[in-house]
Parts: sequence; C-alpha cells; structure tokens
Amino acid sequence: GYNEAFIIDESTKDDLILSDPKSAEIIRPILRGKDIKRYEYSYQGLYLICTFPSKHYDIEMYPAIKNHLLKFGKRRLSQSGEKNIDGIKGKNARKKTSNKWYETQDQISYWDDFNKPKILYSEIVQEPRFYYDEQGLFYPEASSFFIIGEQLKPLVMLLNSDITFKIFKKYYAGGGLGSSGVRYKKAFLLNLPIPRLDVQSEKVLTKIYDKMSSKNFINCTSEEDEARKFIANLYRFTKEEVDYLINN
Repeated sequence: GYNEAFIIDESTKDDLILSDPKSAEIIRPILRGKDIKRYEYSYQGLYLICTFPSKHYDIEMYPAIKNHLLKFGKRRLSQSGEKNIDGIKGKNARKKTSNKWYETQDQISYWDDFNKPKILYSEIVQEPRFYYDEQGLFYPEASSFFIIGEQLKPLVMLLNSDITFKIFKKYYAGGGLGSSGVRYKKAFLLNLPIPRLDVQSEKVLTKIYDKMSSKNFINCTSEEDEARKFIANLYRFTKEEVDYLINN
C-alpha cells in the first residue's frame, strides 16, 4: 500500500543515505513486472524502503527514513482503515492491519529469499519474460514474482523456450489474454510440466545459458537453436510435433 511513500527513485535514495548512512540497510533495488525481459531486465532506478513487519524494525534507528515517510502523513500511512481523513473524500489510510504506520502492508516473512539467486518474472505477458538474478540483487515489486530453488539456469532456459511457452499457453494458462497474451498465475504455473533433468541435461542447458550470458544475450541465434533442439528432445517431441505446436 501507498507506493509513493515506499518506492523511491535514485535521487531520493542518495539523499536518504547522505542524510543517514544507516538508511542503506533497508533500501533495496526493485524490478517491476514491466522491467523484466526475456533473460534480461530494464532497470529504472527504483528502490523499495524495506520496513517489513516481520523484521520488527525500530523506525527511530532510521531518522532519515522516518522523516521521508512522515512527509506523506502519519495518519495516511497508518494501517487503520480510516476513511476520508480530515474530511477529505478519498483521502484514506491503508487497509486495517496490526502493522505499524511505517511498515509495509504485507508481512513479507520470506524476505530472506529475495537475497538468494532467483528467477524473476512478469505475470501478464505477450511472450515468456523470465530473468535469472544470479546475485540476488533485486527485490520483486508487487507486479513481479520470483522462483527460488535448484537448477535455476536450466529452468530459466526452459521457461523462456517457445516450446514451453506454447505448452503453457495452450494447455495450462486458463485461457489466453487477447491474441497472444498469457497470465503466469502461480496456480497455473505450478501445473506446468517441466522435464526432470539429470546431471548431464543440467550441464548442457547451463553451458548454453553461460554462453548466451557471456554475449549479453545478444546475437545468440545459434545458442537459441541448440537450446530449442535440446528442449524438444527433453519433451520427447519430434521436429514435426514441435512445428505443429509452434504454428498452431
């Protein structure tokens, strides 16, 4: 709730840290759904003030952050559910919770997962847009989602494959969005069949990913073709079956 207060730009981030270096402890770069591309991202210099309730921060320890948030009004940021503050129609507090006024609305008890290697993705897309954040650098924003676990490089190759995309769109997406769009809703994505990878298959896809990464995912036609053939084989599709799937 109230993105204007908690999502800040580069200049505001720099000002907060200059005012109080301790502010850097709870400011993290974020990617929105629309910033996530296929294998890549378009970073827009946005940051999240990460006052997650599950972390039990004392705002008095972060005076610059506190002063920044107070500019938006303590009653407005309070999670009281109050409506029409000061008699102004539409000036409402955030929805009622037991969280403190300076905390984010959701508990975010899984906050530590944000710092791990993960796959970030956008939910509503026209094509697969999965990005592997190997360094655990970015935090997801409300319009982006993430996957953690093992074999993430091979998994991002599979998820970005046009073969897997067509399988998802045709059979698991719960209906398309327009002529080409899909929604990667968690419940749908969990049902998507992903081939089990043995050690050798994991090595092959990881090697292809690393080659593409070394080229900054530019001019990777040969690697993409290699990956497509390998993924088709994992699904045990013939060339004719792949052609039919892609073209229908």
